[in-house]
Amino acid sequence: MSDRIELILNATEDRDGKKVLTCSSAVRLSSEHDISLKEIGELCDAHGIKIRECMLGCF
Repeated sequence: MSDRIELILNATEDRDGKKVLTCSSAVRLSSEHDISLKEIGELCDAHGIKIRECMLGCF
């Protein structure tokens, strides 16, 4: 498993049996680890991780 998805998985929470990543956590990971938000979104999609609490109200 790539280091990037491991970072994302470590930042997720389990809610109702599903992996969830908050938008603020995604932005923080992007900034701290130089990963584009687009790549984080693609990795989340590929691994069934839902993004919640969007700061823009999109999710």
